[in-house]
Amino acid sequence: MATLKEEALAYQPKQTKNISDLPECPISVHIMTDTGKNDDGKEFTYKYFELNGERYRVPQSVLNSLKVILTQNPNMSKFKVIRSGSGMGTEYTVIPLM
Repeated sequence: MATLKEEALAYQPKQTKNISDLPECPISVHIMTDTGKNDDGKEFTYKYFELNGERYRVPQSVLNSLKVILTQNPNMSKFKVIRSGSGMGTEYTVIPLM
């Protein structure tokens, strides 16, 4: 049994990761919606999925790109997302894998 001090020192708050943190993503994951607060305390809504006990955020631009790719390749089962830039200038590139 751990002490309160040990638990406090080992504690890491849950964070939502980004889909680009994954080496690949199956197209069959279930998407959910949640709300969060930005650094200014303003509430925002985001899409995410859970994989292996972790939450991964899915930016709107990734959904838009997937829609275009899936119209041409409806049998695709996996893809990868590459992120470049940061903040409001972040861009996402979706790469079909299978």
